[in-house]
Amino acid sequence: MPDMSASVSLAATDLVSLADLDQNKVTPGVLGFIVFAVMALAVWGLMKSMNKHMRKVDFKEPSDVNRETGRPADSAAPRG
Repeated sequence: MPDMSASVSLAATDLVSLADLDQNKVTPGVLGFIVFAVMALAVWGLMKSMNKHMRKVDFKEPSDVNRETGRPADSAAPRG
């Protein structure tokens, strides 16, 4: 059976190497996260508002409208 302390120390050295940060690497940081979160909330609010407005729209077209002229069917005949 392998020695458990060796595997634990190997895992610990891997964690330590992950903790070392490269000072030349540019990261978005906290400000980038805050900007992204605000933008995500804005998009969520806009989508919610759009859904509310789209529910109010009635897409049913009246059946008595002449499709060629766009006028009601009874006025499609020329008056004389």
